[in-house]
Parts: sequence; C-alpha cells; structure tokens
Amino acid sequence: MTTVIDTVKRDAARRADGPVSAAGRVREKARDKGSLYKPRVPIYPKLVHGHWRRIKWILLILMLGVYYVTPWIRWDRPGALPDQAVLVDFFGRRFYFFGIQLWPQEVHFITGLLVIGALALFLVTALFGRLWCGYACPQTVWTDLYIYIERFFEGDRNARMRLAAAPWSFDKLWRKGGKHAVWLAVAFGTGGAWIFYFRDAPTLFVEFWSGRAPIQSYISCALLTATTYVFAGHMREQVCTYMCPWPRIQGAMLDEHSLQVTYRFDRGEPRGPHKKTQGWEGRGDCIDCQACVVACPMGIDIRDGAQLECINCALCIDACDEIMDRVGRPRSLIAYDTDAAVAARSQGQRPVYKPIRSRTLYYGLALVAVSALVVYGLATRPALEAHALRDRNPTFVRLHDGSVRNGYTLKIANRTFEPQAVAISLEGVPGASLRIPGGETGQVLHAVAPPNEVRAVRVFVTGAPGQADQPAARFVVRGAGEAVIAKTTFLTGAEASP
Repeated sequence: MTTVIDTVKRDAARRADGPVSAAGRVREKARDKGSLYKPRVPIYPKLVHGHWRRIKWILLILMLGVYYVTPWIRWDRPGALPDQAVLVDFFGRRFYFFGIQLWPQEVHFITGLLVIGALALFLVTALFGRLWCGYACPQTVWTDLYIYIERFFEGDRNARMRLAAAPWSFDKLWRKGGKHAVWLAVAFGTGGAWIFYFRDAPTLFVEFWSGRAPIQSYISCALLTATTYVFAGHMREQVCTYMCPWPRIQGAMLDEHSLQVTYRFDRGEPRGPHKKTQGWEGRGDCIDCQACVVACPMGIDIRDGAQLECINCALCIDACDEIMDRVGRPRSLIAYDTDAAVAARSQGQRPVYKPIRSRTLYYGLALVAVSALVVYGLATRPALEAHALRDRNPTFVRLHDGSVRNGYTLKIANRTFEPQAVAISLEGVPGASLRIPGGETGQVLHAVAPPNEVRAVRVFVTGAPGQADQPAARFVVRGAGEAVIAKTTFLTGAEASP
C-alpha cells in the first residue's frame, strides 16, 4: 500500500516535471482509444457556502461595480476638456485618469504601469498561487455571475443535470430561454460599459440609442457582447485551460513554499468511505465523498495534486470543511498550504513557511523600483515641453545687409488644464533678433499656450553679419514658475574663426 510519504513524494515529482493536467489525462485516454480529442463534458459546479465563497461574492460585486460605474464618474476640467474621470480619448489623443493625463508620447508611463501589473502578478503568484485567476480574472468573475444566473433559472447541480437530460418541454424551454436572455443582457451591458471608457459616457449613451454613435462603438459593443456570452456562458473552463497562457507561465513562479489550495495527504490518506459506527484509527480523514470535485468549476479533483487547470478559487475548501463538520473531524483537510509544509508534517516535523525567499525578494524589489520610477516621473514631469523644428529648405537665408536668418517652428506643449503665458528667448547666438511673422520682434517673444494642447509658434531668428554656425543654440521657454529648453542649431554657411 502506498504510504503518505510516497504520495507526497510522487506529487513533488509531478511538480518537478510540470503541473498535472486533467486535459492531458483526457487526451491520453482518448489516444488509447484511437482518438486524439474528446468532446467537452459539461461541468455543473455545486453551490457551496463558506468563508471563501463569501469572499468571492464580495469581490465579484466590488469589481463589477467598479467596471460598470467608473465611466459615469465625473471630474471637473476647465474649458472644453472632457469631464469624465477615466477616459481613453482616441479623438483627442489623451488618456485621463482623474487628475492625471497622459499624452501619446508618454507611452513610457503606460509601459511602466504594465510592468508594475506584471511584477505584482508575479509576486502574488509566488506567494499565494493563482489568486488572480481564482478571484479577480474577468473570465472568473463573469463566469461566476453566469453560473449564478444559471442556478437561479435551473436550480443547483443535480437539478441542472436532470434538466439537461430531460426531453424538451415548456418548463425546460422557459428556463433555458430565460437563462440565455439574461446572459445576453449581461453580455450586452458588459460591451456597453466598455465603450463608455473611450467616449464621454452620457453623450455616447444618447448617441448610441439614437443611432448617431460612431460605427466603431456599435462594432466594439457587439464584439464584446459576443465574447462575453460565449466565453462565460459556454466555454468557461476551456478558456482557462486552452486559451489563456497564464496557467503555463505561472508554473515558473511557483515552488514548494508557495501557498496554494492543497489537499493535505498527511491527514487525508488512506481515504475511503466512513460510517458513524466506525472509528478513525488507521485511516485518513478523507471519506472520498467527492464534495470537492462537484464544487470545482474546473471539474478537477484537487486530491490529484497541483494541476494546470486549478485556479485556486478555494471553493473545494468550503465544500470539504462542510463535510468535516458533519463527520466531526477538524477543518482544513483542503486548505491554502505549501508542498513543503505537507511533506514536513507527513514526516512528523514542524512545517516552516518562507514568504521571504529569493524569488519573492527579486519580484518585490523590482516592483518597488519600477513603481518608484513611475511615481517620480509623474511627480516631476514638467507642465511645459518645447521642441524646435528648424526649416530644412532653405536651411538659412542671407539678407541684403549680410545678416543671416533661420526659420523655426517651436512646438510648445502645455500639459496643464489652464492657459499659460510663455516668454520665448534664444541662447547661444549673440545679438540675435527673434520675430513672429505678423507679430512682435525682439530678443524675447510672448505667446499663450492653450490648456492641454500643443501650440505651434513660427519664429524667425536673425543673426548679425559675420555670424558663424552655432550648433549649441537653444530656445528657452519660460512659463509660470518653470523654464524648458529646446535644443537646436543656427546655420549661417560660415565656419567659426580659429
């Protein structure tokens, strides 16, 4: 008979070779029968009650609330700027997040945010396994909501299975029809909420229902409606198993000290049915009731060890705890635990948990460093930015008095929500005179940079006769409390004297 220690060692060996895949086992069985793939067997997860199920309900409500409500949050901005707090404005080429706005050329901030998200995901996975998949992934959240709707119309697991096997009748028709109607309504609401992130929500709402919205809005809403309905309603666990790359990547972040939903072999084995009149000597606490299996939305058996399909949703923990209460055994036969702790207990040793180890330190330090860089960049980025574009044809014009004129287009970006009066001067060209065509002339010019826009100012610079090339010339643009530099060159066609 296989001992507990042998079982733990075998599971550790499976982890070393890679996560155990239920889909792989299905393919192996199908291959033995001469077929490569097996048709999908529908999964009917049973409703469970408990600590982790309550956490999932709370997070589901919070995350869906944030998703649907955020586009309607208003944020006062001056002038004609959008008053939507979170907006990806493709037409205006801006991204607004409350008091922060990002321009297209500031893509490095978007990159930084993506890197922060990835590092945070790596760190959480190394510490606690696939918490993202089990609690926050959109596929998990909407699938949970769809299963709740399905349960409302068709009942719990056994009732749904009986209804699926029953012949078509009026009762089956209205239950199935009602379920799919609500599914489509939720999917349409999901697609509708998404398009509001890209255009002012109140305006787009009126335009959408009056038929005046951009065609892109209707196409985007239709696509997201279809994908939500298909992914959450019909494909479900197949999206996680076959379409999502994360289950295959996350194995590189896990080790024997990562907390995951774990079946404690040291307590559960040897398993088998149990009667009230029997004692517990010489056997494990697992009564092989399959409660963890029927509660799993992925249709796997957590007792088989770490598996690619497991999303660590912990519903099997609630299901098992309920059974343990009924048979009078301690809870947490299935719990968040580590392989190292299970192996230590099986050998009579005290388990040691190591949240701080080399990989978590690397992820944590990298996360802090990148976050600090992004915050520093946002906090110190100038409100003004200037770039000088020198005329290429002609590169310079020699005037009748021997002086030389260069033409420039000065791009002044004002990232604030208020107009800024700026003063423009030139350094590096002694005695140069500046002129705005049709405007003022002098060594200092004045202009107004409109809020949240780029102002193009045409400037002619005239150098004194005998002036040599000045490759280190630069425009200085002074605004309210700050000055920015725009480097350029001043060409005359004459070489500098030795």
